[in-house]
Amino acid sequence: MKAIVTVIGRDQVGITAAVCSLLAQHQINILDISQTVLQEYFTMVMLVDLTASTSSIGALSAVLEEAGKAQGLSIRIQREDIFNAMHRI
Repeated sequence: MKAIVTVIGRDQVGITAAVCSLLAQHQINILDISQTVLQEYFTMVMLVDLTASTSSIGALSAVLEEAGKAQGLSIRIQREDIFNAMHRI
């Protein structure tokens, strides 16, 4: 299954490294990544593959949300099909 991971917050050193490391710990493969800094705000969107992960998307969501809170970030994961349905005009 594919999913979308979004990361938003004030820019700081190590955001990309921390998120990628956390995903790797859960056997999540990053398929595509886009990131930018708008003034002092960091934004990143990733397309990831959960096929090799043994964690449920609910469990992953909780882990990412908790990691985000610890760094002052919003980190969310959403199944690709739900993300696409929500953003369809």
